[in-house]
Amino acid sequence: MKKYLSILLFPIICQLTARAQELKPIEYHDGDQKLLGLVTANADQALPGVLILPAWKGIDEESKTAALELEKLGYIAFIADIYGQGNVPNDNKEASKIAGHYKEDYKAYQHRIALALAQLERAGAVADKIAVIGYCFGGTGALEVARANMEVKGVVCIHGGYAKASDRKNEGIHPKVLVEHAAEDKSISKADYDNLITELNEGNADWQIITYANSAHTFTDPKSADYNPVMAKRAWDHTQLFLKEILK
Repeated sequence: MKKYLSILLFPIICQLTARAQELKPIEYHDGDQKLLGLVTANADQALPGVLILPAWKGIDEESKTAALELEKLGYIAFIADIYGQGNVPNDNKEASKIAGHYKEDYKAYQHRIALALAQLERAGAVADKIAVIGYCFGGTGALEVARANMEVKGVVCIHGGYAKASDRKNEGIHPKVLVEHAAEDKSISKADYDNLITELNEGNADWQIITYANSAHTFTDPKSADYNPVMAKRAWDHTQLFLKEILK
């Protein structure tokens, strides 16, 4: 009888699990520009929240996987749409151009991030228990969150860009900062690395940089030629530990 019940219940359990692991599209706007983010199925449950800023091609599998993993850990996760519908790049050349625009116009980038943070709160995330993680271009965005002192507990910059314009002064930084740095990331100059440390120190930030050996730029992305599964797992473990410290 028990075996028979198990056979009957197994497909139901599988369906419930699959349903719990779906990401729901959320439409929001920046003026006339339509934005389409994704939120985890545990929205509206008054849980700690994590905003995910995706890499330079927009919402991708790495950001979706991260959101689903965060849901399992008890966080509401929201993946931001920075570019907006109709502006998703088709290749690296287009991605470089649009990401470059937001890196240069950092206030526009901060604005789009702030809109996404508002959506995360509307989805049920507890206002004083929110963090931001970002990959690549999104890692740059995570640092911009810290520079703008947005109302978050901390940020995780995962192989992001560190540079900022020389005319931007170093200010106080309130969110805690974790930078996950690829040791062989050729997109990061020594000057950018050193300047970031100076900025964090002058901002009196609570910060840490973890460097991953034998890792090139996009070492956490399974679809990248740079993928390093051992170091990617360690980076994710470090992200989880950081989030647990600041949000739980």
